[in-house]
Amino acid sequence: MKQVKIPAAFIRGGTSNAIVFHEKDLPADRAQWDAIFLAAIGSPDPNGRQLNGMGGGISSLSKICVVGPSTHPDADIDYTFAQVAVRDAAVDFAGNCGNMSSAMGPFAVDEGIVSVSGDEALIRVHNTNTNKIIHARFSIDDGYAAVDGVLELPGVAGTGSPVRMEFIEPGGAGTGKLLPTGNAVDTLDVEGYGSIDASLVDAANPGVFVSASDLMLEGREMPADLDARADLMAHLQAIRKAGAAAMGLKFSPALPMIGFVAPPMEATILSGESVAASDADLLGRMVSMGNIHRALPLTGTLCMTVAARIEGTVVHRVARPTSDPKSELRIVQPSGVIVCAASVTATDEGWHAEKAAVIRTQRRLFDGYVYIPASAVAA
Repeated sequence: MKQVKIPAAFIRGGTSNAIVFHEKDLPADRAQWDAIFLAAIGSPDPNGRQLNGMGGGISSLSKICVVGPSTHPDADIDYTFAQVAVRDAAVDFAGNCGNMSSAMGPFAVDEGIVSVSGDEALIRVHNTNTNKIIHARFSIDDGYAAVDGVLELPGVAGTGSPVRMEFIEPGGAGTGKLLPTGNAVDTLDVEGYGSIDASLVDAANPGVFVSASDLMLEGREMPADLDARADLMAHLQAIRKAGAAAMGLKFSPALPMIGFVAPPMEATILSGESVAASDADLLGRMVSMGNIHRALPLTGTLCMTVAARIEGTVVHRVARPTSDPKSELRIVQPSGVIVCAASVTATDEGWHAEKAAVIRTQRRLFDGYVYIPASAVAA
């Protein structure tokens, strides 16, 4: 059978890559999307390389975004995210990708979905996965989203033009509550491993956070070394499953996210450079689709940042103390230091996250058509 071609763009957003489709170019029946996305990305691939598609063999390079007109009164566009498994025939719509969120406003401007004027744009993005609003601010160059700039993004070669993102009211993205159990710390009974203290926080995406020391880790280990520890990865998966149950959340390949944290200390990053303890407020590692992320998933980073500002959480316990809870938080991840901020306050009803903010860069890499075997679509 011949191949089917669908208009698409291939875009880097933050430390991720994704195929980006117009919603109007996909079938109205969303039940057909999974097969299209799997074929486009090249999954399932038991070899873990996705050579027969556009994927890059790891979770951050195995993503799909769909953009269309807004269905939300406070937004300019709708954006739906799909995480595609590498080795399995699975497409997960449970959560958002913060990194690719940075490219959605620029895509909408460049494609003419939203009209702008002047030297700067503010695009209000409605993420349909979480029903949350993201404000994206970026420079405009001759009517298009600017690309050239001086911002260096850890994990991405070169520099780019900043996209300043504010995740508005990020709490309860997956469960409806910032602290799904009402507690800053819960003791999880993890099947086969005993109990462990964990903070279950839902901001931008639901996350389960534990202390590196409770896993007999320092917290600055490299992703490949951690991935090679089958016992550790199985333990983290079991904790993630217990955390999902405690949060009342349906367990999926992507959510809840799980990460472990440690106090600031000197650490070596993937480039071979060293980060001094004085240049960090926190060390963090997170799992993404079964592997330790080579950077940090951005929504996971935002969730970690919010958790760091909630007194008593596992993250708050190890983060560098600050007199200003709205100050920037410097997190050392495998690719370098990521800087985030969150506005979190204690109210009579409990903790409330007003917003979480971060700066990314983005760049369209190419556009045209993605080709999909007609047999895959028919199946």
